[in-house]
Amino acid sequence: MVVAVKTCRLEARLTPAADDLITRAASLVGETRSQFVVQAAEERAARLIGRTDLTLIPAEQFDQIILSLDQAEPLPDLAALAARPRPYAR
Repeated sequence: MVVAVKTCRLEARLTPAADDLITRAASLVGETRSQFVVQAAEERAARLIGRTDLTLIPAEQFDQIILSLDQAEPLPDLAALAARPRPYAR
């Protein structure tokens, strides 16, 4: 098992209420305050970054885009490029 070496620090100033809340929550799940805060920050960061991979639009607008693509004139040069073998595999 490979263990990542922790070399970076993060500091934060908290209100007494936030400090108490974090301390209580960490103790409920059997984690240190640092473990609890780092895990919570990583989870939120992953969710926020994940949202940037999606673009949400109304269904009607999506339908209009698909319809316009279906009605578009073929572009021979683009079709030839799309038919080429891909240089990578998924």
